[in-house]
Amino acid sequence: MDPELLPVTPNEYGTFHAMDRALYSLLAVDLWRDPYESVQIMALWLWMERLGFKNLVLTILSMPPMLINKYADEALTCVKCVNDPQFVLSAEVNEIPATSRLVKKRITLQYFHENRPIVVKELRNVVTETCAMALQDVIEDAVKKHNAYESLVNSFSNLGFVGEACGDYSNANGASQEERTMFVTFSKGYPVAESEVTEFFTKLFGNCIEAFHMQPVRSDEQPLYARVVFSTPKVIDLILGGVTKAKFTINGKHLWMRKFVPKRKSSFPRSRRP
Repeated sequence: MDPELLPVTPNEYGTFHAMDRALYSLLAVDLWRDPYESVQIMALWLWMERLGFKNLVLTILSMPPMLINKYADEALTCVKCVNDPQFVLSAEVNEIPATSRLVKKRITLQYFHENRPIVVKELRNVVTETCAMALQDVIEDAVKKHNAYESLVNSFSNLGFVGEACGDYSNANGASQEERTMFVTFSKGYPVAESEVTEFFTKLFGNCIEAFHMQPVRSDEQPLYARVVFSTPKVIDLILGGVTKAKFTINGKHLWMRKFVPKRKSSFPRSRRP
Protein backbone atom coordinates (compact mmCIF):
# COMPACT_ATOMS: atom_id res chain seq x y z
CA MET A 1 0.00 0.00 0.00
CA ASP A 2 1.21 3.48 -0.84
CA PRO A 3 2.38 5.05 2.48
CA GLU A 4 0.82 8.34 1.42
CA LEU A 5 -2.60 6.66 1.38
CA LEU A 6 -2.37 5.20 4.89
CA PRO A 7 -5.29 6.41 7.03
CA VAL A 8 -4.54 8.94 9.75
CA THR A 9 -5.30 7.63 13.24
CA PRO A 10 -7.27 9.72 15.75
CA ASN A 11 -4.13 10.08 17.89
CA GLU A 12 -2.11 11.36 14.95
CA TYR A 13 -4.92 13.73 14.01
CA GLY A 14 -5.11 14.99 17.58
CA THR A 15 -1.36 15.57 17.71
CA PHE A 16 -1.50 17.55 14.48
CA HIS A 17 -4.27 19.72 15.95
CA ALA A 18 -2.69 20.05 19.42
CA MET A 19 -2.97 23.86 19.45
CA ASP A 20 -6.59 23.73 18.30
CA ARG A 21 -7.37 21.28 21.11
CA ALA A 22 -5.59 23.48 23.65
CA LEU A 23 -7.55 26.56 22.59
CA TYR A 24 -10.87 24.72 22.63
CA SER A 25 -10.13 23.39 26.11
CA LEU A 26 -9.28 26.90 27.28
CA LEU A 27 -12.59 28.19 25.94
CA ALA A 28 -14.88 25.43 27.19
CA VAL A 29 -13.11 24.40 30.41
CA ASP A 30 -10.95 27.24 31.71
CA LEU A 31 -13.18 30.09 30.56
CA TRP A 32 -16.28 27.96 31.15
CA ARG A 33 -17.92 28.83 27.84
CA ASP A 34 -20.67 26.68 26.33
CA PRO A 35 -19.01 23.55 24.82
CA TYR A 36 -21.12 23.59 21.65
CA GLU A 37 -20.77 27.32 21.07
CA SER A 38 -17.02 26.88 21.57
CA VAL A 39 -16.98 24.40 18.67
CA GLN A 40 -18.60 27.03 16.45
CA ILE A 41 -16.07 29.62 17.60
CA MET A 42 -13.19 27.27 16.80
CA ALA A 43 -14.71 26.51 13.39
CA LEU A 44 -14.83 30.22 12.59
CA TRP A 45 -11.20 30.79 13.56
CA LEU A 46 -10.01 27.71 11.66
CA TRP A 47 -11.94 28.84 8.59
CA MET A 48 -10.38 32.29 8.86
CA GLU A 49 -6.96 30.63 8.90
CA ARG A 50 -7.88 28.93 5.64
CA LEU A 51 -8.79 32.33 4.22
CA GLY A 52 -5.21 33.44 4.76
CA PHE A 53 -5.10 34.80 8.31
CA LYS A 54 -2.06 32.75 9.24
CA ASN A 55 -1.34 31.43 12.74
CA LEU A 56 -4.60 32.84 14.08
CA VAL A 57 -5.07 30.04 16.62
CA LEU A 58 -1.47 30.29 17.81
CA THR A 59 -1.78 34.07 18.17
CA ILE A 60 -5.02 33.82 20.15
CA LEU A 61 -3.61 31.05 22.34
CA SER A 62 -0.71 33.31 23.34
CA MET A 63 -3.07 36.02 24.62
CA PRO A 64 -4.27 36.51 28.23
CA PRO A 65 -7.49 34.60 29.03
CA MET A 66 -9.56 37.77 29.44
CA LEU A 67 -8.57 38.95 25.97
CA ILE A 68 -9.27 35.51 24.50
CA ASN A 69 -12.73 35.74 26.02
CA LYS A 70 -13.28 39.04 24.19
CA TYR A 71 -12.22 37.52 20.88
CA ALA A 72 -14.55 34.60 21.55
CA ASP A 73 -17.48 36.94 22.24
CA GLU A 74 -16.99 38.63 18.88
CA ALA A 75 -16.52 35.30 17.09
CA LEU A 76 -19.78 34.04 18.58
CA THR A 77 -21.53 37.20 17.36
CA CYS A 78 -20.24 36.45 13.85
CA VAL A 79 -21.55 32.88 14.08
CA LYS A 80 -24.96 34.10 15.21
CA CYS A 81 -24.94 36.63 12.39
CA VAL A 82 -24.60 33.91 9.73
CA ASN A 83 -26.85 31.36 11.46
CA ASP A 84 -29.76 33.71 12.09
CA PRO A 85 -31.50 35.08 8.96
CA GLN A 86 -33.28 37.59 11.19
CA PHE A 87 -30.04 39.01 12.60
CA VAL A 88 -30.41 42.79 12.51
CA LEU A 89 -27.45 44.87 11.41
CA SER A 90 -27.09 48.51 12.35
CA ALA A 91 -24.41 51.14 12.63
CA GLU A 92 -24.08 50.26 16.31
CA VAL A 93 -24.04 46.49 15.67
CA ASN A 94 -21.57 46.08 12.83
CA GLU A 95 -18.01 46.57 14.01
CA ILE A 96 -15.94 43.78 15.56
CA PRO A 97 -12.95 45.88 16.69
CA ALA A 98 -11.04 43.27 18.69
CA THR A 99 -11.09 40.83 15.78
CA SER A 100 -10.09 43.56 13.34
CA ARG A 101 -7.08 44.41 15.49
CA LEU A 102 -6.23 40.73 15.78
CA VAL A 103 -6.09 40.13 12.02
CA LYS A 104 -4.81 43.66 11.25
CA LYS A 105 -7.65 44.23 8.82
CA ARG A 106 -11.09 45.81 9.18
CA ILE A 107 -13.73 43.11 9.26
CA THR A 108 -17.39 43.82 9.91
CA LEU A 109 -20.51 41.80 10.58
CA GLN A 110 -21.84 43.07 7.28
CA TYR A 111 -19.31 40.86 5.48
CA PHE A 112 -20.61 37.77 7.28
CA HIS A 113 -24.21 38.81 6.73
CA GLU A 114 -23.77 39.37 2.99
CA ASN A 115 -21.96 36.05 2.56
CA ARG A 116 -24.21 33.97 4.81
CA PRO A 117 -24.75 30.96 2.48
CA ILE A 118 -21.03 30.56 1.78
CA VAL A 119 -19.92 31.08 5.38
CA VAL A 120 -22.55 28.68 6.76
CA LYS A 121 -21.42 25.99 4.33
CA GLU A 122 -17.73 26.53 5.11
CA LEU A 123 -18.26 26.48 8.87
CA ARG A 124 -20.30 23.29 8.59
CA ASN A 125 -17.47 21.68 6.65
CA VAL A 126 -14.89 22.69 9.26
CA VAL A 127 -17.06 21.29 12.06
CA THR A 128 -17.66 17.94 10.36
CA GLU A 129 -14.25 17.47 8.75
CA THR A 130 -11.95 18.92 11.41
CA CYS A 131 -13.58 19.65 14.77
CA ALA A 132 -15.54 16.40 14.98
CA MET A 133 -12.36 14.36 14.72
CA ALA A 134 -9.69 16.59 16.24
CA LEU A 135 -11.75 17.76 19.22
CA GLN A 136 -14.06 14.82 19.90
CA ASP A 137 -12.61 13.71 23.23
CA VAL A 138 -12.04 17.23 24.59
CA ILE A 139 -15.59 18.17 23.60
CA GLU A 140 -16.92 15.13 25.48
CA ASP A 141 -14.81 16.06 28.51
CA ALA A 142 -16.07 19.65 28.46
CA VAL A 143 -19.69 18.52 28.14
CA LYS A 144 -19.30 16.18 31.12
CA LYS A 145 -17.88 18.97 33.26
CA HIS A 146 -20.64 21.36 32.26
CA ASN A 147 -23.29 18.70 32.95
CA ALA A 148 -21.73 18.09 36.37
CA TYR A 149 -21.86 21.84 37.01
CA GLU A 150 -25.54 21.99 36.04
CA SER A 151 -26.22 19.06 38.35
CA LEU A 152 -24.43 20.89 41.15
CA VAL A 153 -26.43 24.06 40.53
CA ASN A 154 -29.66 22.04 40.57
CA SER A 155 -28.69 20.53 43.91
CA PHE A 156 -28.09 24.03 45.28
CA SER A 157 -31.47 25.10 43.94
CA ASN A 158 -33.22 22.15 45.59
CA LEU A 159 -31.67 23.18 48.88
CA GLY A 160 -32.92 26.72 48.43
CA PHE A 161 -29.56 28.35 47.77
CA VAL A 162 -29.66 29.68 44.24
CA GLY A 163 -31.12 33.14 43.90
CA GLU A 164 -31.74 33.48 47.62
CA ALA A 165 -29.82 35.19 50.36
CA CYS A 166 -27.91 32.55 52.25
CA GLY A 167 -27.78 34.91 55.16
CA ASP A 168 -31.26 33.63 56.05
CA TYR A 169 -29.60 30.39 57.14
CA SER A 170 -26.68 31.89 59.06
CA ASN A 171 -28.14 31.71 62.54
CA ALA A 172 -30.13 28.52 62.02
CA ASN A 173 -27.46 26.26 63.48
CA GLY A 174 -25.36 28.73 65.45
CA ALA A 175 -22.21 27.92 63.48
CA SER A 176 -19.17 29.93 64.50
CA GLN A 177 -17.35 32.14 62.02
CA GLU A 178 -14.45 29.68 61.90
CA GLU A 179 -16.84 26.89 60.87
CA ARG A 180 -18.10 29.05 58.02
CA THR A 181 -14.69 30.13 56.69
CA MET A 182 -12.70 28.83 53.73
CA PHE A 183 -9.04 29.45 52.91
CA VAL A 184 -8.39 30.40 49.28
CA THR A 185 -5.05 30.34 47.47
CA PHE A 186 -4.24 31.91 44.10
CA SER A 187 -1.63 31.17 41.42
CA LYS A 188 1.34 33.50 41.41
CA GLY A 189 1.30 35.69 38.32
CA TYR A 190 -2.47 35.41 37.87
CA PRO A 191 -4.03 37.96 40.23
CA VAL A 192 -7.67 37.42 41.18
CA ALA A 193 -9.74 40.33 42.45
CA GLU A 194 -12.11 40.08 45.39
CA SER A 195 -14.96 41.13 43.09
CA GLU A 196 -14.27 38.19 40.75
CA VAL A 197 -14.56 35.68 43.60
CA THR A 198 -17.66 37.23 45.14
CA GLU A 199 -19.40 37.53 41.77
CA PHE A 200 -18.65 33.88 40.96
CA PHE A 201 -20.13 32.51 44.17
CA THR A 202 -23.00 34.99 44.26
CA LYS A 203 -24.13 33.62 40.89
CA LEU A 204 -24.17 30.14 42.41
CA PHE A 205 -25.63 30.75 45.86
CA GLY A 206 -27.02 34.25 45.94
CA ASN A 207 -25.80 36.68 48.61
CA CYS A 208 -23.87 34.06 50.57
CA ILE A 209 -20.58 35.77 51.47
CA GLU A 210 -20.54 37.44 54.87
CA ALA A 211 -16.94 38.68 54.75
CA PHE A 212 -13.90 38.55 52.50
CA HIS A 213 -10.38 39.03 53.85
CA MET A 214 -7.68 39.33 51.18
CA GLN A 215 -4.02 38.95 52.14
CA PRO A 216 -2.69 42.42 53.01
CA VAL A 217 0.10 43.33 50.59
CA ARG A 218 1.76 46.41 49.15
CA SER A 219 0.18 48.02 46.09
CA ASP A 220 2.85 46.51 43.82
CA GLU A 221 2.40 42.97 45.18
CA GLN A 222 -0.13 40.25 44.36
CA PRO A 223 -2.21 38.67 47.13
CA LEU A 224 -1.69 34.90 47.15
CA TYR A 225 -4.40 33.94 49.61
CA ALA A 226 -7.66 35.07 51.17
CA ARG A 227 -10.24 33.99 53.74
CA VAL A 228 -13.91 33.85 52.76
CA VAL A 229 -16.59 33.76 55.44
CA PHE A 230 -19.87 32.30 54.20
CA SER A 231 -23.27 32.80 55.79
CA THR A 232 -23.72 29.07 56.36
CA PRO A 233 -21.39 26.05 56.57
CA LYS A 234 -23.68 24.23 54.13
CA VAL A 235 -22.07 26.20 51.31
CA ILE A 236 -18.65 24.85 52.29
CA ASP A 237 -19.90 21.26 52.30
CA LEU A 238 -21.40 21.64 48.85
CA ILE A 239 -18.32 23.38 47.45
CA LEU A 240 -16.00 20.63 48.65
CA GLY A 241 -18.35 17.78 47.76
CA GLY A 242 -16.62 15.34 50.08
CA VAL A 243 -13.03 16.26 49.19
CA THR A 244 -10.59 18.30 51.25
CA LYS A 245 -9.66 20.79 48.53
CA ALA A 246 -11.64 22.10 45.54
CA LYS A 247 -10.25 23.79 42.43
CA PHE A 248 -12.13 26.50 40.54
CA THR A 249 -11.37 28.47 37.40
CA ILE A 250 -12.55 32.08 37.39
CA ASN A 251 -11.98 34.09 34.22
CA GLY A 252 -9.25 31.66 33.19
CA LYS A 253 -7.44 31.90 36.54
CA HIS A 254 -7.17 29.01 38.99
CA LEU A 255 -7.87 29.11 42.70
CA TRP A 256 -7.99 26.42 45.37
CA MET A 257 -10.32 26.34 48.37
CA ARG A 258 -10.29 24.33 51.59
CA LYS A 259 -11.75 24.66 55.05
CA PHE A 260 -10.01 27.27 57.15
CA VAL A 261 -8.03 25.78 60.02
CA PRO A 262 -7.03 28.46 62.53
CA LYS A 263 -3.62 28.25 64.13
CA ARG A 264 -3.83 27.05 67.68
CA LYS A 265 -1.67 28.57 70.36
CA SER A 266 0.61 26.09 72.06
CA SER A 267 -0.58 24.96 75.49
CA PHE A 268 3.02 24.58 76.63
CA PRO A 269 4.70 27.63 78.14
CA ARG A 270 7.84 28.83 76.45
CA SER A 271 10.99 27.73 78.19
CA ARG A 272 13.02 30.46 79.74
CA ARG A 273 16.74 30.61 79.49
CA PRO A 274 18.53 30.85 82.77
